[in-house]
Amino acid sequence: MSANLVIIVITSLVSILCFTGTLPFNRLKFSAYDIWHRRRWYQMLSYGLVHGSWGHLLFNMLTLYFFGEVVEKYFGAAFGHPAGVVLYIVLYVSAIAVSTIGDLVKYRDDPCYSAVGASGAVSAILFASILFEPKMGIYLYFIPIPIPGYIFAPLYLLYCWWAARKNADNIGHSAHFWGAVYGLVFPLLLRPDLIVHFLNSLRS
Repeated sequence: MSANLVIIVITSLVSILCFTGTLPFNRLKFSAYDIWHRRRWYQMLSYGLVHGSWGHLLFNMLTLYFFGEVVEKYFGAAFGHPAGVVLYIVLYVSAIAVSTIGDLVKYRDDPCYSAVGASGAVSAILFASILFEPKMGIYLYFIPIPIPGYIFAPLYLLYCWWAARKNADNIGHSAHFWGAVYGLVFPLLLRPDLIVHFLNSLRS
């Protein structure tokens, strides 16, 4: 079983146990106030295992399944085994925390603010896959044709930036934005020459 599938199984299991009340949803969710003032630092990671609904869980895990397999494969090719698998896990887990640092600082004094879901980390994996395969087609549910990754990426970042500033819904657009950026930066910090692979893939 791939590391990606293990992540999906663990995340799904924890989310389902929270749905049924077996695990304490409110203790695992991201609460900027609790993290900052009550030192519940574990929530910087635990919130990525918890989802708000079945649809939320399904969307994130399906996205992770399709794009995570691609990234894990490329990490294995770029860094060898088992280092590539370990680095893939490090990318995913660290993205959960990194993607929400901004929200922690912004909402640290707001006891009403909370967040759940693996979307920030999934965005990181999605954008890492675009780094490796920039021409890979990405489907959106309301557009029946695939959008090349190198076109999707800037549009996605612009939308997340705009939506985060507007702050008109209950979606963590800021976490999506920073998770996506982190997904590009993390592999390049480890292997700067991957930018050459990216550019060559665009030209081919």
